[in-house]
Amino acid sequence: MRFVIQRVSESEVKVDGQILGKIGKGFMVLIGVCDSDTREIADKMVKKMLGLRIFEDEQGKTNLSLDSVGGELLLISQFTLYANCKKGNRPSFIEAGAPDMANEMYEYIIEKCKEQVEVVERGQFGADMKVSLVNDGPFTIILDSDTL
Repeated sequence: MRFVIQRVSESEVKVDGQILGKIGKGFMVLIGVCDSDTREIADKMVKKMLGLRIFEDEQGKTNLSLDSVGGELLLISQFTLYANCKKGNRPSFIEAGAPDMANEMYEYIIEKCKEQVEVVERGQFGADMKVSLVNDGPFTIILDSDTL
């Protein structure tokens, strides 16, 4: 499982010109799932993400977590995080999770986040989404379950 976490001052996702999800200060997270991912892996990833202390405290040090600043989440499914570009110039997505399983894991992650975060917005699995954001910093963290 892979999460690309961007600390944002605002972010939104649209499908067919309609806003599906919109947040202020918080994390916009791209979520990639592979076939070997489990709920236990998702739990570990969510715990790590929500515990990240990457917001500034009064001294300007990145010492505060999402919860400490009342931050919000925008969660976007992103199978292209499993693109394999080793051969040729056209990426292969064979390492990405099968759609039904990946969607189930995406929904599970959303529900787990809702248990701890007041505002959790989302994209639409499998849709052609337009994501906009103001990356605050910029600050981007990549979490990969293979390296946690």
